Amino acid sequence: MASKNVVLVHGGFVDGSGWQGVYNELKKDDYKVSIVQNPTLSLQGDSDATKRIIDAQGEPVILVGHSYGGAVITEAGSDPNVAALVYIAAFAPDKGESVNTLIEGFPKDGPQPPILPPQDGFLSLDPEKFHDSFAADVDAELAAFMADSQVPWGLDALGGTISEAAWASKPSWYLITTDDRMIPPQAQREMSGRAGATVEEAAASHSVYVSQPAAVAEFVKKAAEAT
Repeated sequence: MASKNVVLVHGGFVDGSGWQGVYNELKKDDYKVSIVQNPTLSLQGDSDATKRIIDAQGEPVILVGHSYGGAVITEAGSDPNVAALVYIAAFAPDKGESVNTLIEGFPKDGPQPPILPPQDGFLSLDPEKFHDSFAADVDAELAAFMADSQVPWGLDALGGTISEAAWASKPSWYLITTDDRMIPPQAQREMSGRAGATVEEAAASHSVYVSQPAAVAEFVKKAAEAT
């Protein structure tokens, strides 16, 4: 029987409210949806926050991560209550890797995320460049709100290394965003290929979960129905 339990994990610079559109689409089809508000202070802390939500469900879940949330689900997804992993334009590190080590491998000649120098151990995106880099296909007013409501991203979150990569033992799906200016599409293809994920591509920005919630929800449902 397909799992109807979905847990959504957000990435860096944003919070769980960005999932509202995907949440609404899944709820229409009677999915039980929970959203993790990970603090993005450390990878371990975010993994623990995610596991608390997973374990509260009582039955197997489809664990979905966007962007840095992919690193979180890679670490937390070994939880026995996780049936499958869904990566949405996300980092999919291997054992011993971190978001930082993956970013170091990005092509230097492509678009560079406008990350400002760290302040007190936290990163943020240049608000003036947020729309173009993070959310190019999102309505300008909403993108401005996202830029002005940023959650500072802790350096310990980017530097945290994976103890065991859940995708090595769990089925995984990966939605590649071909117009992404935060995680290069080629890097997404390499990570998803290494994970052996079932892959689809969307012509979308890094914020596909905000700009195309119906498409993201459909992708999650495919994973749920195959599990």
